[in-house]
Amino acid sequence: MAGTRLPIAALSLKQFLQRQKVLGIYRNMLRTIRQVPDPADQKYLRDWARDEFKRNKSATDPDAIRMMITQANNHLEELQRSLALAR
Repeated sequence: MAGTRLPIAALSLKQFLQRQKVLGIYRNMLRTIRQVPDPADQKYLRDWARDEFKRNKSATDPDAIRMMITQANNHLEELQRSLALAR
């Protein structure tokens, strides 16, 4: 009889969905940062976003992850509002 196909560290459905949400926020953050007119500001914001996401990559506490998702969404919305006002 063959063993299970899933790797030992397979994500649960809830973890998978949460991971997809985080990746979506990261992509949207980078897309929004590309709209910043000043290249120096773009680089600063891109580096900041990458550092924040990398720093929190190993987080495992579900409550902490939910809080970080909320904070990331707030930062993204604030950046989008700032860009809209600057136009």
